[in-house]
Amino acid sequence: MTIRILQESDAPLYQDLRLSSLQINPDAFGSTYEREVDFSLETVAERIKPTKDKFVLGAFDERGSLVGMVTFVRVNSLKAAHKGNVYGMYVAPELRGKRLGKSLMLELIRQTRDCDGLEQINLTVVSNNDSAKKLYESVGFEVYGVERNVLKFNGKYFDEDLMVLKF
Repeated sequence: MTIRILQESDAPLYQDLRLSSLQINPDAFGSTYEREVDFSLETVAERIKPTKDKFVLGAFDERGSLVGMVTFVRVNSLKAAHKGNVYGMYVAPELRGKRLGKSLMLELIRQTRDCDGLEQINLTVVSNNDSAKKLYESVGFEVYGVERNVLKFNGKYFDEDLMVLKF
């Protein structure tokens, strides 16, 4: 397994995995398959283009297939630049339970520890997603609150736990 920062040239692989994630686990993401299926490759390439304050990590299997991903975005505000956010964590179902998610999160944490002035990383997770919460807790995140009814999908509401890792 290889984990690295995705580049614009990885847009087709990213888009395939992203669309798959939105179909397989629609209640885990704020976006929808219907919204993103028509994104152009140029839009996707711009979305994943790394900068000093944003990157997408991708996990590749031995065949070169993208099988996991997670995004980091630093807050772009003078008063909140000490914080960053994690978005879009996903591991293909056939590789879950093999510590790939933990490897992605540990690499994200490693990469962000070098960000000048960054003091904490925040993320949200659907409250009933126990396996994801256990993963985040295993790398040092703690729940600090709950937002009720943050997502509504197919007439059903979902709460999200707010989690933080402080350096």
